[in-house]
Amino acid sequence: MTSPRRQQRLGACRAAALGWALAIALACQVHAATTERVVVDRHSGLAISGFDPVAYFTDAVPRMGIADHELASSGVTWRFRNEGNMAAFVADPEIYSPQFGGYDPVGVARGVATAGHPQVWLIHDKRLYLFQSAETRERFSADPEAVRALAEEKWPDVERDLVP
Repeated sequence: MTSPRRQQRLGACRAAALGWALAIALACQVHAATTERVVVDRHSGLAISGFDPVAYFTDAVPRMGIADHELASSGVTWRFRNEGNMAAFVADPEIYSPQFGGYDPVGVARGVATAGHPQVWLIHDKRLYLFQSAETRERFSADPEAVRALAEEKWPDVERDLVP
């Protein structure tokens, strides 16, 4: 084999190896993004990116919690704006925790764990829902009872695929 041809073949092998490595890395990254029972920011380790889950109800807007008011619950760290919000959450986490662990209910209804974004939200029937996008929030809003019922039906299977 001539030297240029050998270099060309070596370059093709390197490109293929790099492609495989990239594919494996991306597959691991996608898997890692959906392996928690509660949506957690992968950089900070905070539930719902550090937003105060109670503030959605009390202030009607998403508000960041502060480090002085942290609580470990459901295997994740939650942040709150004040002691009152933290106490309300401790008293009734089922009310204040985002439904489906913060995963988009439209995705869950399709059988997929798609992380919701803490700034794309809706309170329906006294429960907090987080959505991947404004479009999925609109789909949910069009028929919330049907989407919620289907998501509740699929949630045990979706949740089973998430790592505890």
